[in-house]
Amino acid sequence: MRRFICLFVFFALAFSSVSAQVTSTPQPGADTMKVVELIYADRLRTEQKDSVTEVQTLAGKVHLKQGKTQFYCDSAVYNKHTKIVEAFGHVHINDADSVHTYADYLLYHVDTKLATLTRNAKLTDGKTTLLTDELHYDANQKIGEYFNGGRVLNNQSVLTSKEGTYYGELKDIYFKKDVVLKDPKYYLKSDSLLYNTSTETATFITKTYIEDSAKRKITTREGYYDLKHRNASFGKRPIIEDTKARTKTIADIVETDDSTGITTLIGQAVHIDSAQGVSLLANLIITNRKEETLFATQHPLMIIKQDNDSIYVTADTLFSGRLSKMKVLTQKDSLTGKTDTIKGALTINTKDRPQNDSADRYFQGYHHVRIYSDSLQAVADSMFYSGIDSVFQLFTDPIAWASNSQITGDTMYLYTKNKKPQRLYVFENGFAVNKVGKDMYNQLRGNRMNGYFIDGNIDYMRSKGNAESVFYVMDSDSALVGVNKAEGDIIDLRFLNKELNKVVVISDPKATMFPAKQATEQDKVLRSFRWLEARRPKSKFEMFEN
Repeated sequence: MRRFICLFVFFALAFSSVSAQVTSTPQPGADTMKVVELIYADRLRTEQKDSVTEVQTLAGKVHLKQGKTQFYCDSAVYNKHTKIVEAFGHVHINDADSVHTYADYLLYHVDTKLATLTRNAKLTDGKTTLLTDELHYDANQKIGEYFNGGRVLNNQSVLTSKEGTYYGELKDIYFKKDVVLKDPKYYLKSDSLLYNTSTETATFITKTYIEDSAKRKITTREGYYDLKHRNASFGKRPIIEDTKARTKTIADIVETDDSTGITTLIGQAVHIDSAQGVSLLANLIITNRKEETLFATQHPLMIIKQDNDSIYVTADTLFSGRLSKMKVLTQKDSLTGKTDTIKGALTINTKDRPQNDSADRYFQGYHHVRIYSDSLQAVADSMFYSGIDSVFQLFTDPIAWASNSQITGDTMYLYTKNKKPQRLYVFENGFAVNKVGKDMYNQLRGNRMNGYFIDGNIDYMRSKGNAESVFYVMDSDSALVGVNKAEGDIIDLRFLNKELNKVVVISDPKATMFPAKQATEQDKVLRSFRWLEARRPKSKFEMFEN
């Protein structure tokens, strides 16, 4: 009977589960964090290899613990001399319930808490999963590293690289070498990238290529992309190319928000629209992809490209949008504070608005508008330009110059063809001045005025309604003969080789010729005469100032 009881106890101990401390109990004052506790195992065997080496083998639902770090596996071997644990099959490290790592094999250093996990290694913080063949994990710092290729999954985003470092406390992953991010709405390629798994923000620290949901191609060297909120900021003069819209954008800083479609360009910004043949430069440009609008301020400059004579436009503010989406347009007067409707907006017939082509665009300029081309220059307080008819509508004290001629009025329309001046139409108080010498000016005024151009050069001017003119008559040697002052319902100024050649009074003519020596100063000028050459843009380089 006693033998039977002893055998029963022996077999019960041999096959019962094991729950004990794997390492020896530390002495007082020892570092208890280096102690690995055995929480559970189906089987435990201790083997003395030599005088200094003792090996413990555990099998079956093994559960170990060191501090706040839990270890699970199918089987494990612990070398008490080297303080190394090897774990096999369904390895799982639970690091304070914040970071979980998995693998088929684990090599763990008890003293340093450094782990190497191989074969199907995986690390996750609950939101992000890192997959690799070999993972090095520091349980002290909660830092995981891979050096032979890895993949990170975060929601629908997939990040791959040859090397990577995961910082558990910061939720940051630093990717290096051949970094690629694929997302349903983004594609990213870089050599280095910092990604935060909590905020889902990618930070660029080297040259990075991005293709976004709108198929825009972005090249940058600095910035971030917030995948959760779909917004980004790029620095160090990023380049954005939109092949569909045929636009290219460059600036010191570019900020984009995919949810609103708004992109902000800050610092020496350049927006090139190849479809329109228009380039825009400014220190601040805001584009809205959904509304297809563009707003530029802080010394904006618009360049309308043509073969030999591009048109340059500046203003305090420039705005552009689609004619097919145009609403009632207003501007606020800086002096009175009143809001006025922009007249140009009302001249576009809704049925004539083009749809989705290069002509379906308008441009507005607010305050201190200046226009320059080799053949014509102009200034005004505000401007409206339509791509459908290529007309510059100038408001509030507009002035235009062509060669030695100056035209003023209350409102002025400049018609262009192939981006060259074709016709000039002045509403109310039209006044044309042609300089022929020192203190000598041919003049034409009337209620309304039309000017016509050939190859960008003024051909003739017509004034209608209470028309008046002053014409300096020269002999064949260009000596002054006299001053002709005329009135009529219609008066034409006809030019030859860019110079005034003839004055023609067509209806109800009244004319007086004053000999050169007898003409008074009053005989030489019409009422409201002004020569405003000082306001004339002198060159395209002047338009680039500031």
